[in-house]
Amino acid sequence: MPSLNPRARLATLAAACLLLAGCATPAPIDLNAQALAAAIARQPVVLLGEVHDNAAQHAARAAALRQFFASGARPALAFEQFDRERQADIDRARRETPPAGTNRADYVIAQASGKRSGWNWSLYRPYVELALEFELPIVAANLSRADAGRVASEGFGVVFDAATIGTLGLEALPPALLQEQERAVDDGHCNQLPANMLPAMARAQIARDAALALAIRPHLARGVVLLTGNGHARNDFGVPQFLTAAERERTVTIGLLESEHADAELRERFDVSFVTPTQQRADPCAELMRRHPARPTDRKA
Repeated sequence: MPSLNPRARLATLAAACLLLAGCATPAPIDLNAQALAAAIARQPVVLLGEVHDNAAQHAARAAALRQFFASGARPALAFEQFDRERQADIDRARRETPPAGTNRADYVIAQASGKRSGWNWSLYRPYVELALEFELPIVAANLSRADAGRVASEGFGVVFDAATIGTLGLEALPPALLQEQERAVDDGHCNQLPANMLPAMARAQIARDAALALAIRPHLARGVVLLTGNGHARNDFGVPQFLTAAERERTVTIGLLESEHADAELRERFDVSFVTPTQQRADPCAELMRRHPARPTDRKA
């Protein structure tokens, strides 16, 4: 039997992972670069989730993507970490020569991230470096915080035109989708927010999903990997909600979950899920509890 080239080996591994995963609820897979590279190779469109501050996940993702690109794959690399209006800054920075002694990836990040982006760029620099090394398109995919706030307060029409709203079905979202998003927002804020804030915040999160889907759409033919939080990669209410059936058939959703939260219910929200140890961090709920003490009178039952 002739030996397989690297990309074919990844595809073979992907098929093996699929067989091992089972049907209804795949068993969790411990995260390693080779298994993740195989999962990435399953489809040309990849929604690659993460827990934003989990260093072990980032290390494995960068190693897996290097394997994938080394096999010959040349997808676009889309970033939730870059706001969509910074695309021109990214393209300009790539054309320019950085000042002496400045790393090219650092220069692109500095030109396109803004001074108060809120992201830990030491975790995302390796992906920018990979895109530059393999000459991949870097796609600024996210809805900015300012635009998300406008959607929360004024509705989808402040950032999307009428045709886009109609095409994406934003004017008639399924009640179940809204409820799931509200629950996710509530859980993500440690169940400390007043109930009357949840619909607006859920609407902003839905707008982010829509913006991410729109950003990757021009790159679907060549292939694209979206680097994003697990919430945006979920099948039940994330970016897949705004892909067509044909686009969805060419997409794999991958969740990178921390062991503390990787129960069967969450794992089944992704086509493939991997498990890592939980990142050591300060209690994320402590500050929210200080800022938003529980208000039983305006909480949902």
